[in-house]
Amino acid sequence: MGQYAQINGLKLYYEIHGAGAPLVLVHGGLWSTGVFADLLPVLARDRQVIALDLQAHGRTANIDRPMTYTAMGDDIAGLIRHLGFNQADVLGYSLGGGAALRAAIQHPALVRKLVLVSTPFKRSGWFPEVLAGMESVGPQMAEAMRPTPMYAQYAAVAPRPEDWPVLLGKVGGCLRLDYDWSAEVAGITAPTMLIYGDADSISPNHAAQFFALLGGGTKDGNWDGSGISRHRLAILPGLTHYSIFPNPATVATATKFLSL
Repeated sequence: MGQYAQINGLKLYYEIHGAGAPLVLVHGGLWSTGVFADLLPVLARDRQVIALDLQAHGRTANIDRPMTYTAMGDDIAGLIRHLGFNQADVLGYSLGGGAALRAAIQHPALVRKLVLVSTPFKRSGWFPEVLAGMESVGPQMAEAMRPTPMYAQYAAVAPRPEDWPVLLGKVGGCLRLDYDWSAEVAGITAPTMLIYGDADSISPNHAAQFFALLGGGTKDGNWDGSGISRHRLAILPGLTHYSIFPNPATVATATKFLSL
């Protein structure tokens, strides 16, 4: 059942499925809660899953505010507080992973565990050809994007489907913002799972650097596992940035970590 919450000036749309420990799901750029349709029944078997629509996405209308990872991180934290949770697990993908990461950095007391799928810790972690594509995202792409599944999902639920060019402009502006969160990542307190495809838009080398910043992969795990980090890294074979989510292997990897 969909609901709205007044969060940081947004009329933020969210859905709650299942019961148990709370898990917040954050979609990727240009998508919405609808992208979780196949994933929700699996995750909601033994936990309360909260799927939200980010600023200007899906059923959450845009407001006169730049779209930034920092602002979206605050929105996630605001929803957790609105729902009365002391803590929640947070799982984000791509642009939504950046927002989830900022939530964990900016509001560490609210995030129990963090799962990031296809998410870099700095903008240069994306391959150069991906960064070049990000430079072109904007309202001028609106007509060319209308045949895509992203537009079909948006047009079916958005309060103002004619704002499709606005969404593209907001996302493009966010994607062009430079960032390097290395120092802040090193201070993350929540146990964190990093998941990538071996043919992702982010290199395995960057994934390993991210894991090392968290303190993972820096020493032998030892015969008894005593050297294993509380953080985890998974690089899944044969998956790209576009096929990794929601993939059964991704879901199984994330749920196993969340259940620890």
